[in-house]
Amino acid sequence: MAIDTSNAPGLIPHQLKQTLSSNYLSFTDATGGNFAQQYLPELYEAEVERFGNRTLSGFLRMVGAEMPMTSDQVVWSEQNRLHIGYDGCTNNAGGTVLAVPLEDDKECVIRIGATVVISSGLKTIKARVHNVGAATGAAGSRTCNVHYKTYGVADGTSVPATAGVCKIFVYGSEFAKGTQGMETFNTSAHSTQAITPDFTQFNNKPIILKDFYEVSGSDASQIGWVEVATEDGTSGYLWYLKAESETRLRFEDYLEMSMVEAKKKGAAGTTSVDGSEGLFAAIENRGNIYNDFAGAAAAGSAALGDFDAILKQLDTQGAIEENMLFLSRQTALDFDDMLAATNGGYNSKFAASYGLFNNEAEMALNFGFSGFRRGSYDFYKTDWKYLNDASTRGLTGDVDGVMIPAGTSTVYDQILGQNIRRPFLHVRYRASEADDRRMKSWVVGSVGGAYTSGLDAMQVHFLSERCLCVQGANNFVLFKSTT
Repeated sequence: MAIDTSNAPGLIPHQLKQTLSSNYLSFTDATGGNFAQQYLPELYEAEVERFGNRTLSGFLRMVGAEMPMTSDQVVWSEQNRLHIGYDGCTNNAGGTVLAVPLEDDKECVIRIGATVVISSGLKTIKARVHNVGAATGAAGSRTCNVHYKTYGVADGTSVPATAGVCKIFVYGSEFAKGTQGMETFNTSAHSTQAITPDFTQFNNKPIILKDFYEVSGSDASQIGWVEVATEDGTSGYLWYLKAESETRLRFEDYLEMSMVEAKKKGAAGTTSVDGSEGLFAAIENRGNIYNDFAGAAAAGSAALGDFDAILKQLDTQGAIEENMLFLSRQTALDFDDMLAATNGGYNSKFAASYGLFNNEAEMALNFGFSGFRRGSYDFYKTDWKYLNDASTRGLTGDVDGVMIPAGTSTVYDQILGQNIRRPFLHVRYRASEADDRRMKSWVVGSVGGAYTSGLDAMQVHFLSERCLCVQGANNFVLFKSTT
């Protein structure tokens, strides 16, 4: 039998004078058939952190607190306004009767003898209430007639909003000598009736968040050639360590992002779960929205027109003296431009800033204001990474920032039966002596020290049950972009 030599190397030399691509075995060959190179490459063993610190959590730790709860929902009560005022009222043609709109479950609290201011636009009159009728009308359109007599027309103006919409508020009372005390008209008879404090109740339900990571026993034993590292300090040549760590970090970010973004299921919702009220939803439902903040670039408003409009709105609410601003990069720059223009003494967004923080001359180009005072309010400004990251809100660009009041609010605790102090923004998580669900993690399988089943893998599970309480949302501002 003859030997087949057709595949044996020939005698013609294959040496070349120069290095060509054909001399290499591809290190990154998609087929996986080549595992080395003819020439040893210079190998960087460490990962390049091209996106820097990628975690987003920390916002809620800066502005709030976390507290346990044992129920399926948290309920809190917020004080209503102290003084009595109504808008959307309708004045009759003679200027003697004011139809006051009422909520379905409320009665008119303007009483006989009360002195009031009635206004429409900038026109006002002073009057005394002489009679109050019973509430009438169907649900959703209930009104009460307030009969008044004027002291005279202020500043020579006519009765405001004759046969039109106007507003009314109580500023005191007045009675003649030797008369009875204050009375109110209750249904069909006069009776002495005091005003009882009322409150508004709000509630929220926790949501359950879950995630997991899985690695087989074989892959868990595999040594890689790149040293991995992650934000929590995990490092080494076992790839599953990085994957498990990133799953954990991503879940921790989800805990915060869910509290910011969560939404309750509405009547038109099709999901099978109830949802929850997050920060953005709470401000949109009960707070203040400011669209398209322009800062120093606002047309016709010099440097502070946009912002002063916000201050005027805060004056009508709780007037919390200290507030925190968490802003996108562009909105933060708009604030810097606004403050620089104002502090420089002329209307230019490129003006130097000296006086606001006692800056010295060599700091003239430092426009990064971290805090400022306007009117009676102090503001502390910072960038919010969540709004800048291209994989989160930086992807949408519709939310520019939030303004959150600093400190605590007073609310009535239904369980304790008393007023308590709580941060305006705080997280409630499910916990009891049986189970703490703030942040649970456990390992199942037969790999990594866990021997709980016959599965040749390691499964790391994560779970949390929590909700956000936004108290006094009327003091919050959400900055949004509409264009």
